[in-house]
Amino acid sequence: MAITPKQDQGNQGILLTIEQEELRGLSRTVAEIHWLLLIVVLLFLLFGGSKGDAEAYAAISSGLFFYAALVMAFRYANFYRRETRWKIGIETLGMIALITWALHHSGGLSSPLVNTFLLPVITSALTLGKLVTIAQAVLIAACELLLGAGLSPELYSLAFLGGLIAQLAPVILVAYVTMMFSADIRYGLNHARLLSQTDELTGLYNRRGFGILANRLFGQAMRYERPASVLMIDSDNLKSVNDTHGHEAGNQLLKQVSKTILAELRFSDVAARYGGDEFILLLPETPAQGAMDVAERIRSAIATMPLDVGGIRVKTSVSIGVAVYPEDGRGIDTIVARADRGLYQAKEQGRNRVIRFQS
Repeated sequence: MAITPKQDQGNQGILLTIEQEELRGLSRTVAEIHWLLLIVVLLFLLFGGSKGDAEAYAAISSGLFFYAALVMAFRYANFYRRETRWKIGIETLGMIALITWALHHSGGLSSPLVNTFLLPVITSALTLGKLVTIAQAVLIAACELLLGAGLSPELYSLAFLGGLIAQLAPVILVAYVTMMFSADIRYGLNHARLLSQTDELTGLYNRRGFGILANRLFGQAMRYERPASVLMIDSDNLKSVNDTHGHEAGNQLLKQVSKTILAELRFSDVAARYGGDEFILLLPETPAQGAMDVAERIRSAIATMPLDVGGIRVKTSVSIGVAVYPEDGRGIDTIVARADRGLYQAKEQGRNRVIRFQS
């Protein structure tokens, strides 16, 4: 089934949620890279020969102190509660600054620490994308150029530039390979997660996908005290269609109902197949009267659109229950349960009707 613009808009919402989960996972990897860099520089400081040079030892020690303070502030002091790529970008710049400072006080490009430039490149390639990684590779090249300036009086000679390019080649190669692997893995994970949150038959969200988006959107409604409505929709005659015309006709009915529902929704609304012949809608920024209007439009559109089964026109209808935040409850589970109660009341009262929850 083709993805409609409304479904695509909702998919973007799920992908944003997935991106936050992915960033939190990558953030743990970045923290481990920070500690790896700290340990490598500390081991060099203790066993690498700088101990005999008091000035270099003090300079590298002070660099380690300030870098550790940066890591603690960004990772453990909760200054940034939400993971962002800007935050990781600043951290990689801190890595480059520490490495350049340590190289400057430990022999420049001849220092054993020169290969630690791979760590910020790997971090950037995993988390920040191609353009930022390329920019950081250029920055590292500039740092190596400055570090090499003190070693060679012929700074712009072909021999020096050739040696610099050879030194940068592993950095560029690691960046390229890491970016390719990262992009492939990210695409595969996002695709698999999206499939796991989408109903295969209708293309709507399934119960799991709805839960992810509903918790986020309903949380915003609670935070800002804004209205939000839930509609529970049930097909009145799916069982009879299945029994009379076969399951393929039943599937056709479910697809038709889902398309009709989507046609009446805004981009900000969320629709899901909740199970069997039951659908659920979350309408942010929608008070009771607005929710009742949407529900009535959906009910009327489905009732006036018979299902064509091999030339036979089969009448269709739905029953709809409505519940509204905050009047009908203060939590998403309560609102859903009460919309379901309204649906049950609509079924009891003869079907093909909209009932708002009544206690």
